[in-house]
Amino acid sequence: MNITPIIEAAFALIAAIITAVVVPYIRSKTTDTQQAELMALVRIAVTAAEQLYIGTGKGAEKKAYVLAWLAERGITVDAEKLDAMIESAVYGLKSIDGTIKKGA
Repeated sequence: MNITPIIEAAFALIAAIITAVVVPYIRSKTTDTQQAELMALVRIAVTAAEQLYIGTGKGAEKKAYVLAWLAERGITVDAEKLDAMIESAVYGLKSIDGTIKKGA
């Protein structure tokens, strides 16, 4: 059974929710400069985690790395908002390389 279409649909749904709900809320609570800096840091951490933890089934390790990396830099954003930003960065990273990796 090929579940790739289901995974792709789930990522598309997550991206739509993030775009429609979470991103506007975050924008309402921070300045444009703060948002850009925060998202840049999240992207850096996500990219580093993707490079360090290669392979499927390592999503929890990758997320733990990202959260620790951001905490070391004093990032204090609500956990739910931070999760959404991480998911957005992961989706963006996967969209760039043209693949959806199962278990990532």
